[in-house]
Amino acid sequence: MGKDYTIIALDAMGGDNAPAEIIKGAVKAVNLKEDIKVLAVGISEAINKELAKYEYDTSRIEVVHASEIIETEESPVKAIRTKKDSSLVVAMNLVKTHMADAFVSAGSSGAILVGGQLLVGRIKGVERPPLAPLIPTANGLSLLIDCGANVDARPSHLVQFAKMGSIYMEYIVGVKNPRVAIVNIGAEEEKGNALVKETFPLLKNCTDINFIGSIEARDIPSGNADVIVCEAFVGNVILKLYEGLGATLLGKVKEGLMSSLRSKLGALLIKPALKETLKTFQADEYGGAPLLGLNGLVVKTHGSSKAKEVTNSIIQCISFREQKINEKIKEKLLIEDK
Repeated sequence: MGKDYTIIALDAMGGDNAPAEIIKGAVKAVNLKEDIKVLAVGISEAINKELAKYEYDTSRIEVVHASEIIETEESPVKAIRTKKDSSLVVAMNLVKTHMADAFVSAGSSGAILVGGQLLVGRIKGVERPPLAPLIPTANGLSLLIDCGANVDARPSHLVQFAKMGSIYMEYIVGVKNPRVAIVNIGAEEEKGNALVKETFPLLKNCTDINFIGSIEARDIPSGNADVIVCEAFVGNVILKLYEGLGATLLGKVKEGLMSSLRSKLGALLIKPALKETLKTFQADEYGGAPLLGLNGLVVKTHGSSKAKEVTNSIIQCISFREQKINEKIKEKLLIEDK
């Protein structure tokens, strides 16, 4: 009996650093994990030129030619419909036709969101698929859901986000009975805008999630909740501020350590411990953000992703498949519908 592989359709042409960093990340993933196969989709000449630089099991990276590239400034709907031979569309169709278990791309966010719904398709009962990145906190990791897919969400959408997010945190991250909170401007139940006020009692009445109430933005980095529920406008602002502030603080710490001879000597002593601590707050450590609620796994990584983030995005797909996350989402929604 042959090895059971997780097969990844990789958009080799998507992102600021494609195809070099994308292929480098794919090779590293294959070298790290023996149960992965990568279908590198894109302009075959460019992909093969990058692959020639590395040593790897050639039976586990296959090049799938696609002649077109969807650029970030293009209209997502038009690009998906007209560029049928783009790396993004060809790769997504591999998931749609069950030739691959997952799709990974650092390409156009809009095209990935549109393609995920039009090509891969939603799980029956899922109203809106949310984009859900893991963010670092003082206690480990939290899931921010939604951070970019649905800027005009309804209360019923947020309830589904909470349910899908709970499944993801429990079975992928390993957090038992994850704490769910809704982003708000105060802890009191009567606070918030119309969406939050309407959603709060619905979440409170959900018996299959561990809803703990509201969470203010300042409490998110402390890890006060495991699943942080919001609509995409709020989620995207939180995510971008998180990333920007993290990069600024990191720069300031380095600047302070290099400011004098004494601080430079101190930096040498604390460098190993500091490096390990700061690493936990770097986005590339956690891979990409899954678009939950689709018939196959779609993972969006940062447009500026380097090889490390691509590697981690590919590897995270193994757990998603092994834990049968889509099946668990279907089961939960069926229970909800009864």
